[in-house]
Amino acid sequence: MQTTQTVQETRAALASLRSGGKRLALVPTMGFLHEGHLSLIRRAKAEADVVAVSIFVNPTQFGDPADLEKYPRDTERDLALLKAEGVDLVFMPEVADVYFEDSETIVETTRLANMMHGAVRPGHFRGVTTVVTMLFNIIQPDVAVFGEKDFQQLAVIRRMVRDLHIPVEIIGGRTCREADGLAMSSRNVRLTPEDRAAAVVLNRALDMAERLVRDGVTASALKAAVAAHIEAEPRATLRAVDICDPDSLAELSGPVTGPAALMISAEFGGILLIDQRVATP
Repeated sequence: MQTTQTVQETRAALASLRSGGKRLALVPTMGFLHEGHLSLIRRAKAEADVVAVSIFVNPTQFGDPADLEKYPRDTERDLALLKAEGVDLVFMPEVADVYFEDSETIVETTRLANMMHGAVRPGHFRGVTTVVTMLFNIIQPDVAVFGEKDFQQLAVIRRMVRDLHIPVEIIGGRTCREADGLAMSSRNVRLTPEDRAAAVVLNRALDMAERLVRDGVTASALKAAVAAHIEAEPRATLRAVDICDPDSLAELSGPVTGPAALMISAEFGGILLIDQRVATP
């Protein structure tokens, strides 16, 4: 497994690795890897001959500098996990390797990035799409794999790739969960034991929502029921509940008669967690 830091050495290493027309897959991460990340890497290995993983805690997608500072990091452990998974190359740049001191160019999906979770975290998706575009330009993968847990992020990236004619196939990987149903996230380690126990309310709310969709429900009633379920947990501070079309992310209204993307976000002790589910009647 090769590790690189600069754009130049990354491109040189990948030119050698993908010689002979080999198909290259990229899994972008911010490190502090868990089973969810590893499942994406396994999907990437099934889709391509060469797998590259990026580890970069991207500052432009954090609205709060304190949140960026507290983001968990364990590079030695990450590299050991990636080597065990048979990853071919790990790109680990510093901020100065990605952003010029006078960088002024951004990439943004103007509608999708500023609704739902984007309204809760202004500028977040602009930072995501800008850095993902950079990673695609640096690594030039044939395919990239992102987790479905960040459902809006996946939709934003797919729209960006479509709109800009970027020749990268985007694949979504299923959400991995802990034994009690909590969606795996690098942020989970920052939860107190009490907040960690309370956070399972997100998965339970989605379970309930799926049952309601199967039984027949309006979008407004579904949203109200999910919100009430989460707000009944004293340690949860609800940030958003969105019921939308899985493709366009347009808000649903009236009876839910087709697939509905259920996206929720809530804070536990100041730690923002998100979860999602696509429910079908």
